[in-house]
Amino acid sequence: MVATPIGNLADITLRALHVLALADTIACEDTRHTQTLLRAYGIDKTAAQLLAVHQHNEAQAAQTVLERLRQGQRVAYASDAGTPAISDPGARLVAVVRRAAWPVIPLPGASSVTAALSVAGIADEGAQQGQFVFVGFLSSKATERASAVAALALEARAVVLLEAPHRIETLATALAVLGERPLTIGRELTKQFEEIATVAAGTLADWLRAQPHRCRGEFVLVLHPAAVKVEPGHEQRILKLLLAELPLKTAVKLAADITGASRNALYDAALELKKDGG
Repeated sequence: MVATPIGNLADITLRALHVLALADTIACEDTRHTQTLLRAYGIDKTAAQLLAVHQHNEAQAAQTVLERLRQGQRVAYASDAGTPAISDPGARLVAVVRRAAWPVIPLPGASSVTAALSVAGIADEGAQQGQFVFVGFLSSKATERASAVAALALEARAVVLLEAPHRIETLATALAVLGERPLTIGRELTKQFEEIATVAAGTLADWLRAQPHRCRGEFVLVLHPAAVKVEPGHEQRILKLLLAELPLKTAVKLAADITGASRNALYDAALELKKDGG
């Protein structure tokens, strides 16, 4: 499974180039795109060596991959951009190959998900420090999209979303209900017109309208962790139980891990409980 650049051709790895050059068959999402990519690196493959494996034929094409493996061929798979099987085809192919007892080897490399997370700066925010959920594309159906956004409002961890240029304004409207929750936008990551900004989720639509070109290109968005307020209730009950048995700092750490509440807020609450003899 070969990760390929998400934009900048220099982001290919030496290992990927080595494997692509050695492969007898390169299964790929789009044979024309992959052929262009290979030629950019000076790798020559015939049309017969490229096998189309995309979302519409993945299950059937996986059988062709198995047959070529049985013939002793070395087979590599590359999606159009980034790491295969991350909102791209590849997962079904891997499942079929593994069930047939063939080894599947990852070649790590470019990924829009990790690229966006690396510049979002979420490690010191929220209750679940450094944790994130990958959601990808929300539904194009208004009701399902609204329901998904409502669920995001309750998600304490960071959330990674993907969006296409023709739908980004619709997504901005849906995310407006999240108000001041920080949102890092990665537009056209690694490409010539790359743009990275952090705004309040409720102002994404305004950010897009500020520059006409901002609605163009591919988007990766990181919704920052939600600020969790500690109120009398579940978190306090957990905290009281732990304080009865453990030192304050240990109790606070465990309460944060268990409830997902902010460690700083729990620490303040623990001090109040100690002061009140709770």
